[in-house]
Amino acid sequence: MLNEQGATTVVTAPVSVAVRPHRHGPDAGSSSTGHSGTPVMPEEGPLIDRYGRVHNDLRISVTDRCNLRCVYCMPEEGMTFLPRAELLDFDEIVRVARVARDLGVTSLRLTGGEPLVRKGLPELVSNLATLGFDDLALTTNGMELARQASSLASAGLTRVNVSCDSLRADRFESIRRRGDLRTVLDAMDVAESVGLSPLKVNVVLLRGTNDDEILDFAAFARDTARIVRFIEFMPLDAEGKWERSQLVPGRQVLDRIAAVWPLEVASDHAGPAPAERFRFVDGRGEIGLISSVTQPFCGTCNRLRLTADGAIRNCLFSDDERTVRDVLRGGGSDADIGQMFRRSVWAKFPGHAINEPEFLRPARSMSMIGG
Repeated sequence: MLNEQGATTVVTAPVSVAVRPHRHGPDAGSSSTGHSGTPVMPEEGPLIDRYGRVHNDLRISVTDRCNLRCVYCMPEEGMTFLPRAELLDFDEIVRVARVARDLGVTSLRLTGGEPLVRKGLPELVSNLATLGFDDLALTTNGMELARQASSLASAGLTRVNVSCDSLRADRFESIRRRGDLRTVLDAMDVAESVGLSPLKVNVVLLRGTNDDEILDFAAFARDTARIVRFIEFMPLDAEGKWERSQLVPGRQVLDRIAAVWPLEVASDHAGPAPAERFRFVDGRGEIGLISSVTQPFCGTCNRLRLTADGAIRNCLFSDDERTVRDVLRGGGSDADIGQMFRRSVWAKFPGHAINEPEFLRPARSMSMIGG
């Protein structure tokens, strides 16, 4: 924004940060305590943890497979994928989602791997849509989106996030190792034409690789009215080669864009969403920053994850997993599934500890967890 002297001012939004590492024991942060003074997990009501965070957003991975091999996610060769028998089938996914909805989950996102390589996905979307979620979205690399967009929209999908890490064809192919830029850009057009909007574009920035396209992507947001979200590179790559020097801090992105096009905080920014949202002051579009490493938003996190093989995870960076698949296939009740959700949420730590010396990378990489 312009200050009274006419200079560009970079605006900032408040960020809730992790104050303690997730490898430490949880605090007694609940007002509900037992006779010993320790917090007691609630048996009814919303999915709330010991720190007062209500969890109403569930990310469901439908597969760990992908048709690309992005440099920040998978090796080009040698990935080992789950046997199909270990994946939750559609009926099992719908059952878990139904229990989650009854526990107060209002937002559902389908992820992978690449969710659109799972056969029959519109059928799953249709069944999930009957459960009454406020938001039913999907994150995709876009390679199969144009072909399936109409069926997905008809089935009840509300919107999509499309990953796109470069607007230059040769660089796109270098980062993704497979696929092509034109297919993804055309898919965005098709998705919007069938009502899958607002469309968000996810950009993982890698220093020295695509960070010279920050202004290009900002211009893309202005020209297309799509929300471009810049994501810091996180230590979740399958090869374990992540280094802090490779990430581009969100604040540097903000500074670079605001120096050209003044920005202001979106008025409806407040809430648990991971992205800080900024509008261009002249009204031409919006960008987002997901600064998971340099400015953690753990303090307002409302997300849970279900892996493709049925593990409930309370944090992207935690190895705490509760396997609901065994309950589903062992004759367990919906109440048993609900208890697994409650226990997972109750065991959640205050933060992910990326910036703490004792941080340990999760055993699973991003494609195995679900984004």
